[in-house]
Amino acid sequence: MSNPSERHAMSHVTCIEDLRRLARKRVPRMFYDYVDGGSWTESTYRANERDLQRLEFRQRVACDIAHRSLDSTMAGQSVSMPVAIAPTGLTGMQRADGEILAARAAKHAGIPFTLSTMSICSIEAVSDATGDHPFWFQLYVTRDRRFSEALIERARAARCSALMVTMDLQVFGRRHKDHKNGLSVPPRLTPKHLLDLACKPRWCLGMLGTRHRQFGNIVGHAHGVDDIQSLVAWTQEQFDPALSWTDVEWIKKRWGGPLIVKGIQHPDDARLAVESGADAVVVSNHGGRQLDGAASSITTLPEIVEAVGATTEIHFDSGIRSGQDALRALALGARGVYIGRAMLYGLGALGEEGVTRALTILHDELDLSMAFCGHTDIRDVNREILRRR
Repeated sequence: MSNPSERHAMSHVTCIEDLRRLARKRVPRMFYDYVDGGSWTESTYRANERDLQRLEFRQRVACDIAHRSLDSTMAGQSVSMPVAIAPTGLTGMQRADGEILAARAAKHAGIPFTLSTMSICSIEAVSDATGDHPFWFQLYVTRDRRFSEALIERARAARCSALMVTMDLQVFGRRHKDHKNGLSVPPRLTPKHLLDLACKPRWCLGMLGTRHRQFGNIVGHAHGVDDIQSLVAWTQEQFDPALSWTDVEWIKKRWGGPLIVKGIQHPDDARLAVESGADAVVVSNHGGRQLDGAASSITTLPEIVEAVGATTEIHFDSGIRSGQDALRALALGARGVYIGRAMLYGLGALGEEGVTRALTILHDELDLSMAFCGHTDIRDVNREILRRR
């Protein structure tokens, strides 16, 4: 990081909130709001963070906490801490080559990176840029099952070590900020948008210098999708409202490796996911971006742990903004947690170095909070370290 202004900005970053504020200044509004927003009134988006904060820690003293470890496993993979980068669409619009930068940061941190179907950089581009380092791939099941099957085969060829199926995007939640900002494919650029872009020269220069500006997993791969115009029609008709557990069974057989099912909020769905072949389920409400007025993820986690925790691995998503939030979810039975917005704030603020800083912050906060609670091994934390406010 040779730019003096970048070094100065990095020196003032001590928490995820600092990265969020900096990203807001550096990322065009339509793409920043795409990240920092939820559906309808955004009540579930806010509840995800609020309900985590309501869980207070029980501090312990005079415990031997000299030797501590955050080492764990997620979906059979060794991790330096039980945190993974969640799949996020349009990551490459927060910063040029965003998926590649985030994947590199995850590789160096020793945690999993999950690439979204709706990424800007393709599966192959991320694989090439990370030296064929294994990452996870998230699949949206399309009406065109041949395309879904081709994505699975591309993920296999890229040495992806786990496949994630997202179940809660059969239809789209109403996101008012995106509608008002004209976020579409392609974006509707008004004089207001052009002025905003003119105030983000670093972002614009990055986009001019990359060849990754379209949905790399789709354009040139889906039948009849060769440019941005044909992509619009394809996207509108391909997300499948008829998605069922039978499809998950088919995916499990076709993939054959570790399968993670994301978007679980109900114990019965958790049981069905396990019966359909899931090796892990992710308790998630899509970050409050789908059904507004739904329960926060942290309030549904305990009942899902009770339902299937003895037979499958439970992961947690939605609302993690600190290492303390991660510890709360782990104490309630999650094996690992995902970060989406926290990573995107770092990416938008400072690129790969920003993602690395976000991961370092989370690691340090998780380690220290565990120590204050009298534990030395992250795999041993339990609900006894918490009390509800």
